[in-house]
Amino acid sequence: MSDMVKNLLIWGIIAVVLITVFQISSVSNNGPQVNYTQFNSDITNGNLQEVHINGREVVATTKNNGNYVTYIPYLDEQLMSDLLLHKVSVFGSPDEKPSLLVSILISWFPILFLIGFWLFMMRQMQGGGKGGPMSVGKSKARMLSPEQIKTKFSDVAGNEEAKQEVTEVVDFLREPGKYQKLGGHIPKGILMVGPPGTGKTLLAKAIAGEANVPFFSISGSDFVEMFVGVGASRVRDLFEQARKHSPCIIFIDEIDAVGRKRGAGSMGGHDEREQTLNQMLVEMDGFEPNSGIIIIAATNRVDILDPALLRPGRFDRQVQIGLPDMKGREQILAVHSRKVPLAPDVNLSILARGTPGYSGADLANLVNEAALFTARRNKQLVSMDEFEDAKDKINMGTERRSLTMTPEQLISTAYHEAGHAIIGYLMPKHDPVHKVTIIPRGRALGVTFFLPEGDSISESREKLEGNIATLYGGRLAEELIYGADQISTGASNDIKVATRYARAMVTQWGFSDRLGPLFYEMDENEAYGRPKDISDETARIIDEEVKAIIDRNYNRAKTILTENMDVLHAMKDALMKYETIGAKQVAELVERRPLSAPEGWTEKEEKVSEEIPNEGFNPPSQ
Repeated sequence: MSDMVKNLLIWGIIAVVLITVFQISSVSNNGPQVNYTQFNSDITNGNLQEVHINGREVVATTKNNGNYVTYIPYLDEQLMSDLLLHKVSVFGSPDEKPSLLVSILISWFPILFLIGFWLFMMRQMQGGGKGGPMSVGKSKARMLSPEQIKTKFSDVAGNEEAKQEVTEVVDFLREPGKYQKLGGHIPKGILMVGPPGTGKTLLAKAIAGEANVPFFSISGSDFVEMFVGVGASRVRDLFEQARKHSPCIIFIDEIDAVGRKRGAGSMGGHDEREQTLNQMLVEMDGFEPNSGIIIIAATNRVDILDPALLRPGRFDRQVQIGLPDMKGREQILAVHSRKVPLAPDVNLSILARGTPGYSGADLANLVNEAALFTARRNKQLVSMDEFEDAKDKINMGTERRSLTMTPEQLISTAYHEAGHAIIGYLMPKHDPVHKVTIIPRGRALGVTFFLPEGDSISESREKLEGNIATLYGGRLAEELIYGADQISTGASNDIKVATRYARAMVTQWGFSDRLGPLFYEMDENEAYGRPKDISDETARIIDEEVKAIIDRNYNRAKTILTENMDVLHAMKDALMKYETIGAKQVAELVERRPLSAPEGWTEKEEKVSEEIPNEGFNPPSQ
């Protein structure tokens, strides 16, 4: 529940309580109400002891000390005579007029209530920010003093080139005279460009930490509000604060929220966002100098930014912060594992090899998940097993041990994964097999992992075709064992990926002998990536070439599996027994050597697995 809903509920409850109290206080405590006829009858019969008259209201007390209330419906001149005749004590009340303060409060209460409600809603629209509605034009930037910033360059790993780019900024903030006496000036704005989680914010904070200067942090979305002119006012206030603390760093995260190209608003008009952008452009390179203020912004969508932001004098330096390579991943893992007690068997180099495409945030999550696995298992040191389990969880999801599978389904899954592993092992230029498992994870019933030996900058045609053959290994294993009519739908994603590989080879990478090295632009709106602006004849040739690549590698993989049927059966049996086997076991099976148990396998685990049917394969000597 949002804070706004909570506050509305609180105010609603307060209003209900006040109304209830008012109603309760306004109810008379002088007994029940009776009609005037009964009151006259009590006077005549001498049942009354005393009455209190307040205007038209009469509170009567009977001789047995009972009270009731009645109201005089008309001017009864005989009433006082009758009361005095029957010796009833009569009490009157003076006319009470409300005080001036009460009268003003009653008359102004609706207006005051509406003003209070408006102020409350304004505060909520400003996120309950400090200062209330009167500070709507104030900057929401958070300032960190040099003493609060603990991040240094040593805490940033995997971005050595980016750190070198910004080193002179730190030097300038420390010794500005060194550059000024030579007539040089440091770039006013630095734009950090890179995918999410690569450490753009961390690097900006490290610059402030190394330079020992104040650090203003704000998001691009914090400038824009529903009221016109608020964003521009906040930009002015931000730079005014920065001038007071110069030299300093202003960091704007996700600047694309306010820095999009102008003229893209409704009907081509200038909306609040464009006014905010205009003010930012003026502040960065306007009439007033901003000496000592370095503006750092981060985005992963530099293509949509306004060109005026990227010209010299504003964000005239772009620092590319991409996904780390294998060496960078190892350094990042070393940084994040400083406070984690590692077991002697942990090899960060192997972990770095097995995490291609991971960002710095992903690697931090990997270390954290491994620590959580260790705590759940009541262990004192984080071992390689925990890191492998954490990596499997991040890549494929949590183990689905509760998923009920019949023995036939387990055997079919084992054959499927064995087919992938055998083809991948025997394909030239293919990434080495790392692990094969039939433990369900996420949406997959089994997984075959391949561990690259290094980062892939480009791929050869031979390797791409080998990948396609490996993708069809699982489907082919099912076809060879059960027949074409019994193939399952488990290879749907494999077919999808293989087809994309083949189509990209033909349309983008120039690996078609008939079409040659030509690029065909893909239409992103088409489900299967059909190239656009081509003739029907060219589209037909593309389809034929894609199918030729698929057929060639499908048949190649089928031949390999047919020649290694004994290995296919043996690997199925090993998977049924151990559930997970490593690269060592795969190599022993394919090379027809005696099979050893996976590392960490215990007799207790083996007894549990004996409940699953096992054909018991003894590989012959080579």
